[in-house]
Amino acid sequence: MATSLHINLNALDESFIEELRQRYGAAEVEILLTETPQDGLTEDGFWQLIECLDWENEGDDDAVIEPLVQALANLPNANIHQFEDILAEKLWLLDTGEHAEASIRDQEKDYVSVDGFLYDRCCVVANGKELYEEVLHDPSKFPTGLSFERLLSVASLAYERKTGKAFVHIPRKSYETYSNEAGWEDAD
Repeated sequence: MATSLHINLNALDESFIEELRQRYGAAEVEILLTETPQDGLTEDGFWQLIECLDWENEGDDDAVIEPLVQALANLPNANIHQFEDILAEKLWLLDTGEHAEASIRDQEKDYVSVDGFLYDRCCVVANGKELYEEVLHDPSKFPTGLSFERLLSVASLAYERKTGKAFVHIPRKSYETYSNEAGWEDAD
């Protein structure tokens, strides 16, 4: 059974945490912030960061993402987590049967690879807000034969560069293919 505790962050001190440890032992704790901090990453901020991708280095994915990794590493840690959440949500919204079919329309095989479709969706996001919105609302605009897997590593690379620690984060939405169950309801 889950227990829900509501506490102002300013009241959270070492004695309160110690009391939780004694009372609940090894229980898992979920922190839900009900207010976005003033310096939180907005959707517009997310798209501005995406614009940092350096397509002049196309073919060298590490070089393409480097300016974005650096820009993200210069932001507060919370923004790195927020970037990952926004990215996951954008990928989740594209995770539909219609988008999958459109992404393979030029292939000889009528088969959707779960990894391939994820990397194709990354390419849509990496190409900016305008293309993303266009494809989101009209799956027939989904580009074919293009993928950008490396986008998935941006937040972890930025966090590790900034802190020297591994990035441990589970986004609110899963970007894995077939996670958006409603988006696949009518798929064959």
